[in-house]
Amino acid sequence: MEHQHHSNTSETGTMYTCPMHPEIIQDKPGNCPKCGMNLVPVKTQTGLAASGNQFIDNKQPVGHEGHHHNEAVKADSNKGPQDFQKYTCPMHPHILRDTPGKCPLCGMTLEPVVTAGADNVPGKHNKHSGMIADFRKRFYTVLVLTIPIMLLSEMIQHWLNIHISFPGSKYVLLVLSSFVFFYGGWPFLKGLVDEAKAKNPGMMFLIGFAITVAYAYSVAIVFGLQGMDFFWELATLILIMLLGHWIEMKSVAGASRELELLVQLMPSEAHKVNGLMTIDVKTDTLKEGDLILIKPGEKVAADGIIDDGETYLNESMLTGESKPVQRIKGEKVIAGSINGNGAIKVIVSHGAKDSYLSQVIKLVQDAQNSKSNTQLLADKAAKWLTVIAIVAGISTFLYWYLTGQSLAFAMERMVTVIVICCPHALGLAVPLVVAKSTALAAKSGLLIKNRTAFENARKITTIVFDKTGTLTVGKFQVIRYVTHSVTYTKEQVLQYAAALEQNSEHPIATGITAKAKELNMTLPEVKGFEAITGKGITGIIDSKDVMVVSPGYLKEKFTFLTKDDTVKAEETLVFVLVDEDIAGSIALADEIRPESFDAIKTLRQNKIKTTLLTGDNAVVAKGVSERLGMDGFIAEVLPHQKLEKIKELQSKGEFVAMTGDGVNDAPALAIADVGIAVGSGSDIAAETAGIVLVNSNPKDVVNLILFGKATYRKMIQNLIWATGYNVIALPLAAGVLYSQGILLSPAAGAALMTVSTVVVAINASMLKVKR
Repeated sequence: MEHQHHSNTSETGTMYTCPMHPEIIQDKPGNCPKCGMNLVPVKTQTGLAASGNQFIDNKQPVGHEGHHHNEAVKADSNKGPQDFQKYTCPMHPHILRDTPGKCPLCGMTLEPVVTAGADNVPGKHNKHSGMIADFRKRFYTVLVLTIPIMLLSEMIQHWLNIHISFPGSKYVLLVLSSFVFFYGGWPFLKGLVDEAKAKNPGMMFLIGFAITVAYAYSVAIVFGLQGMDFFWELATLILIMLLGHWIEMKSVAGASRELELLVQLMPSEAHKVNGLMTIDVKTDTLKEGDLILIKPGEKVAADGIIDDGETYLNESMLTGESKPVQRIKGEKVIAGSINGNGAIKVIVSHGAKDSYLSQVIKLVQDAQNSKSNTQLLADKAAKWLTVIAIVAGISTFLYWYLTGQSLAFAMERMVTVIVICCPHALGLAVPLVVAKSTALAAKSGLLIKNRTAFENARKITTIVFDKTGTLTVGKFQVIRYVTHSVTYTKEQVLQYAAALEQNSEHPIATGITAKAKELNMTLPEVKGFEAITGKGITGIIDSKDVMVVSPGYLKEKFTFLTKDDTVKAEETLVFVLVDEDIAGSIALADEIRPESFDAIKTLRQNKIKTTLLTGDNAVVAKGVSERLGMDGFIAEVLPHQKLEKIKELQSKGEFVAMTGDGVNDAPALAIADVGIAVGSGSDIAAETAGIVLVNSNPKDVVNLILFGKATYRKMIQNLIWATGYNVIALPLAAGVLYSQGILLSPAAGAALMTVSTVVVAINASMLKVKR
């Protein structure tokens, strides 16, 4: 981010900014007025961006190179919309699409969502904010016109005991009311047409129909039909509907803005490094292999590997981890995370479309667009309510008119019934919670791929945990290594194992190779390397067949173990075989995560049983299980056997959630009632899991279950409110208590309908992920 020089620049020429709030610029050191963090240097008078003792030249060369740079920037600025441009419905902002089109709920044209940096681009405006402003403008205009309309109406004059009449007054009333109808009612009339074209009648159709009937009837009165006009009711109805939609759209926007915030995480521009020159380019033009500069306080523009520098990154908006994490040369960074004090150069690993953030946004959109059983039920109820509204409205009209009431009274009852039965609250009851929960979960590192699986989290009675990297840290250290053969020394045993394991990223392999590196061992060449799924690895070293295998594999080949093979609690043992004979064994230990204790305790408090399922030996499994206070363990199982163990638990009536890495545990994840891929943040496309957790923190599993329960409660609360409201309001609108003097006007019906929708939106917006 470039900042212009200020006239009050300090004598040193250095400007200072806050790493978390880069919009804060001061000419002297100090603390950020927003968050209290120490300000860091940004720029000197010579045009150098500073971070600690590192300086990066950002001045653009003049002359020939500068000319080409300007052309490049100009060419970039002429490109089309960014890959991250999204489109939303003004009336249903929880609807988000990658391309323009029509809203599937109401048929309205989708409008662009403002993305990061768009506020400073001429011609780009926040369309949704514009829609809110449009409703506000129409409301105030109609409010002014409603006053003379009411004063010219016979009913109001009778109530106020006044008389206002002059030649042509009824035509003045007609003109004013016509303006209110066409100008104030335009959004509803347009919605009526759009929903009719989409063959999906809903709220806008019902309101448009109601005001059209009221207007047509009143016009007929002006031109000779016997009765009393309906103009003041029409004006107040439109006035209340405009106010309601204005308030409602603000509430709905607040309840479903989480995904838009994810979209805005991606910066619009990046600093691309070309040799000694740094130029600003559009983020969506970056490709694999490009080198970019991330200055202090800026957002990372692309996924990549740090090539130079080190820093702390705030990844909370992407992973839910609130504590800044250190990143050094050679480590990965995620697009959208916020840089701290250090300037870093990053080699881009792939373009914007394939970035982690882009995949998360796509995943969230897919989940929001998918239909769970609860949402299908709500959709069906909303469609039935639309039919009920029309049928009830017509039936109400016929009843009152045929029982001797005036045409005006019967029309008023019909309009009130139709308005008050608009299915908007019911239609939004579940989608708003879905929009809020899915995006909010993504920001907390809980990626929902399958809505039904997420909602079913409330039913879980047993959680099956994989051990390594989930309940444990996943970093094995070699505790001891011994030989079981007179032919090989214990050093050779470790050397052979490290040679085979050096190309593997498995935690056990990492521990073995780290020990060999610590001892400065020279590793021999390996030929014919091959992995044996769930059992170990094999290869040829010095013309010998060498294998590193698990105890489970060993039991298949050998019927004995020596006393030296005894495994201590919480240790993991692997064996080294040379030409199918046991050469030695290596014991490793993996520390239990501190968070695991709280996670298991919370699950126990929620009456959810926990089981450890691992390919490790029984002694290790028992030690970990007992220390954590789990309900049981199943040890020494291969991936395909894990599936059978899940089936066994299900056959006992348990509703089972399986947590695993999404690869080796794929069969078990697929068969479980709820499959949770843990620690798969870099591979969120774990196909077999319905839910993906970015981190390996077991507390995230607990958070997921509790959040799933809270989400389902919100859905049910909204459905009960929206349905209960209609059950009570419809009879009142129809006039069942008319004999007791209780009668709702169309305006009162509109107000109640609006309140019901706002309540649903506010209730959805109160959903939180407890961490």
